[in-house]
Amino acid sequence: MGFSWFLLLFIILASFNPTLSAHGNSDLIQKTCKNTQYYDLCVSLLKSDNSSAKADTKGLALIMVKLGMANATATNSYLSFKMTSTTNDTLMKKVMKECADKYASANDALQNSVQDLSDEVYDYAYIHVMAAADYPNACHDAFKRYPGLVYPHELAIREDGLKRICDVILGIIDTLGF
Repeated sequence: MGFSWFLLLFIILASFNPTLSAHGNSDLIQKTCKNTQYYDLCVSLLKSDNSSAKADTKGLALIMVKLGMANATATNSYLSFKMTSTTNDTLMKKVMKECADKYASANDALQNSVQDLSDEVYDYAYIHVMAAADYPNACHDAFKRYPGLVYPHELAIREDGLKRICDVILGIIDTLGF
């Protein structure tokens, strides 16, 4: 499962930044990522973004937030597409709609954290990122409420990806003096 979600995330990343680079402020990236739960993910994602070369620690957090927003937006789009194109099951459509709304809320929470980071209000940024990481749980729980519905594997991969990105962001915020 680990490789699958990383591949999915890489594809999403490539679509937003077609000129992936192995460069970046390597020392700062490595130092910053050592404070996160997913060091390898943190380093690879930050090094893949050209703007990381000139970023400070707060800038690295903002880059990760943008990646989280890309994940949440892509998952919302995926769910919206699945909802309209692949099923006539009203219950499944209802749950997918609920999940799409949760991922939209995750995106909104991450967007709020951008302003908080910019204003150096790190405690609020932390809270917003924690909320963004929790919204996929509500989606997963929606599937659990209906015993006949199976939580799609693709959605589980996307959920895991967003949670890991949020965990990295939280680790970076911790280094900013929260």
